[in-house]
Amino acid sequence: MFVDMLRRTGRILALIFIVINVVSAAIASGGQPPAQAPEFTSDVMPVLSKAGCNLGTCHGNLNGKGGLKLSLRGQDPGQDHEALVLAARGRRVNVAAPELSLLLLKASGGVSHGGGIRFDADSSSYRLLSHWLRSGANGPSVSAPRLIGLDVHPKQSIVTDPKDELQVQVQASFSDGTTRDVTDTACYELSNLNASVSAGGVVSREKFGETTLIVRYLNEQRPVPIAFIQSRPDFVWDDPPAFNEIDLHVFAKLKRLRINPSPLSDDSVFVRRSYLDAIGRLPTADEAREFVADQRSDKRTRLIDQLLVRPEFADYWALKWADVLRAEEKVLDTKGVEVFHGWIRDSIASAKPLDHFVRDLVTGTGNTFQQPSANFYRANRDPSTRGETTARLFLGTRLQCAKCHNHPFDRWTQDDYYQWSSLFSQIDYELGENKRQDELDKNEFAGEQTVLVSKLDEVHNPATDQVARPKYLGDNELDDQAMANRLDAMSKWLTAPENELFVQSQTNFIWYQLMGIGIVDPIDDFRLTNPPSNPPLMDALAKHFSDSGFDIRSLVGKIMKSRTYQLSSAPNETNVNDQTSYSRAYIRRLPAEVILDMQSDLLDSPANFLGYPSGIRAVQIPGVQSKEARRKSPMDGDRFLKTFGKPDRILACDCERSNETTLKQAFVLIGDGLNDRLNDPQNRIARLATSTLSDAEVVEELYWSALSRPPSDRELAAAIELINTTDGERAASVKDLFLSMVKNPSNNHRVTALQDLTWALLNAKEFLFRK
Repeated sequence: MFVDMLRRTGRILALIFIVINVVSAAIASGGQPPAQAPEFTSDVMPVLSKAGCNLGTCHGNLNGKGGLKLSLRGQDPGQDHEALVLAARGRRVNVAAPELSLLLLKASGGVSHGGGIRFDADSSSYRLLSHWLRSGANGPSVSAPRLIGLDVHPKQSIVTDPKDELQVQVQASFSDGTTRDVTDTACYELSNLNASVSAGGVVSREKFGETTLIVRYLNEQRPVPIAFIQSRPDFVWDDPPAFNEIDLHVFAKLKRLRINPSPLSDDSVFVRRSYLDAIGRLPTADEAREFVADQRSDKRTRLIDQLLVRPEFADYWALKWADVLRAEEKVLDTKGVEVFHGWIRDSIASAKPLDHFVRDLVTGTGNTFQQPSANFYRANRDPSTRGETTARLFLGTRLQCAKCHNHPFDRWTQDDYYQWSSLFSQIDYELGENKRQDELDKNEFAGEQTVLVSKLDEVHNPATDQVARPKYLGDNELDDQAMANRLDAMSKWLTAPENELFVQSQTNFIWYQLMGIGIVDPIDDFRLTNPPSNPPLMDALAKHFSDSGFDIRSLVGKIMKSRTYQLSSAPNETNVNDQTSYSRAYIRRLPAEVILDMQSDLLDSPANFLGYPSGIRAVQIPGVQSKEARRKSPMDGDRFLKTFGKPDRILACDCERSNETTLKQAFVLIGDGLNDRLNDPQNRIARLATSTLSDAEVVEELYWSALSRPPSDRELAAAIELINTTDGERAASVKDLFLSMVKNPSNNHRVTALQDLTWALLNAKEFLFRK
């Protein structure tokens, strides 16, 4: 109470000081009426934003800077006026002598300022703030015209060299019918480093490619997609035939950008890519040879249809969903992970529509060992986490920023955040005995839990200190009937075909898994200022997915049957710099589980995982790491998955998985369990070495098994030479000297040579990368 009294007293003193200054200023001006005073919201706030004063790196920080805290990006003019004029006993302003105001002295370099000089003393920004101060430093006016629209010209642009700049024009519309050119006072940001932008809205090319200019003025933002392309006066469009609707939209954009797509991938690349993307495993040597030899014109379509109905499809796509649904042992318990993963896999195997799958998740209650979908809420323990996770996974929306302040890059407010979180506030838990291994790990719970719907306290919005009434994200509040069963009502709203964010985000998730980059990327960041790279393509795919009844296989098949999916990764002169328009296949490292299973398939010797039966495939493992592996020393398979980026499933985000390459991975590929499997007397190498096949036939079998293609003439000659070289001659190389120390060399010369050849194939980029 005493502190509040002091604060009120300080504000009163500040107001008295301002009134005295205003009177003094009026006397000094000889009683002449001043020019129309600038309005705080529409005139002063743009200057503060343009100067960067209210950015998160400056006074817009959650804790402010140097004792001054402004609302992030100017979202609360009333708060900002109080902070500038009334707080600190009004010491930041001097309306009688504006040039002596700390507000101007610091921003113009008159006194030391941690943020440096923001504008010059002879600038229009300085003059406007000086005029506002001299006019009395008035706050936001309820009668002042409000910003109701922002028009940016051009709305999108293709800039062709030798031109390397684009001037945008920005016009603001206000509620009184007036318009204003705000090009110089609008704020500009770019989505990448392909270009730079000046304070006056001139976008300059740094390198050829696409970027998005984000134009911000007061509470409005607009994206402007811009492409800087080479003129290529001799460019001729190849006019490749489209296989389906996807190609029409992709090729229409490429033609505008003067980019020719790469040719189709050859059959060996296509069969390998299709198997790896659809079912997460290599084709066998016989499957690859049979496909390449097939002369039917529709063989690619036939292969895709066959892959979509194989049981491995459910294994592999269950892995993708288990990652983002946080199926991990510490929180869910080993049994919980097994039943949750089994339910996910069964849902995919039975072709459950994705909207039904999501509805089952967000309404899942009951014993988590008996009702598998209830594990979704077991992993998300409070209303805020449940709301953030649901929005991120099923609406492609990152809400975290709106927890503390209105979202700086999106439309979501704090009210939106807490009203959405309130939908999940009635969930409670009935806990059994916790038999966790590590008493210090508060996240671990070993045992049964039951997810309940109960009458808990509602969510409070800290900004208003009021109960947040449940509301659909970006939509209406719940009516009385919906309030009676919030989860059921929310699930129907969430998965409705009319819910554009749901349909597009789920479509984008599947596209990303196959193509390596989302149409919206990152895939969980749908917002106005992060538009799709190809809006017509997004609309067409989302419509197909919705019209199919959210059939996952239907969408996967449509994408894989497009010419776009089947393009080669080899660039041509026009698309070598393209990273977002799908003019070629983008090479990427394969996931950890897939690489390990590929090794096992090639060697015909499985990796070992502590706590799982021998022979289980890495993509079939339900969780992250068994309790045994956490308690004891993990086995070679466990270590491999960790090293190659298998996620811990702490985050509900595909971004947690790493497909980066590291030095440690190189060492793992040299040894650590791989050598034991290379020397397995029952593996493929041992069988081939003792078979009646010729050296050339053995080499061909290994190449078809590893790379889905035959060896080139040069590769075949080198391999045969290796097989026919004596052990002593081969050990002359540094590599083989090292191998001779870490391997258990066989007395069979042919076995040893084939081990070396297989080791080389296992380490080849062509083996480790999807192209």
